[in-house]
Amino acid sequence: MQIHEIKREHPLKKSKLVGRGGTRGKTSGHGGKGQTARAGHRVRPAMRDIIKKLPKLRGHGKNRSESVFYRGPEAVVNVSALNIFKANEVVNPTSLVAKGLIGAVFGKHPKVKILGTGEITVAVKVEECTVSGSAKTKIEAVGGSVTLSIKAKPQSDEQLKKIADKKTAKADKKTKSKGKGKK
Repeated sequence: MQIHEIKREHPLKKSKLVGRGGTRGKTSGHGGKGQTARAGHRVRPAMRDIIKKLPKLRGHGKNRSESVFYRGPEAVVNVSALNIFKANEVVNPTSLVAKGLIGAVFGKHPKVKILGTGEITVAVKVEECTVSGSAKTKIEAVGGSVTLSIKAKPQSDEQLKKIADKKTAKADKKTKSKGKGKK
């Protein structure tokens, strides 16, 4: 090997001369001096214009009862599907899930509504389910029974009586004050 055949392990790398053509031309990496160089500059994104043009649905969604007072999914079962049960057997969300007529939602039994589509031949006891009018008549015609879960009253009879007494007292007071003003 001779001296003119020797090569560097890492070849000599010269520093890039900025602003002399090539990839760093024009502003040489210093940006523009127009809109981008001014205070308060903000380029409006194209997506913002698209969003602004879309029509808005005001309020709490299209259906307020679903979006604000969400009660969870309600499973629907037709009367004809209840023929799987035996005579005098109890039909409730638990038994419907066990028979495979409805599925559990997140490990819980959904609210169930029984509709009057089809015919029923077995007398069953329906509990803890909402039942349509036609379904109720069909179940009772066969000899079954529908037990509605009793909801607690928001106010007791005593509280309602007190409220009524207050209203009458207020009305009497108003009539007396009107009578005094005319004399």
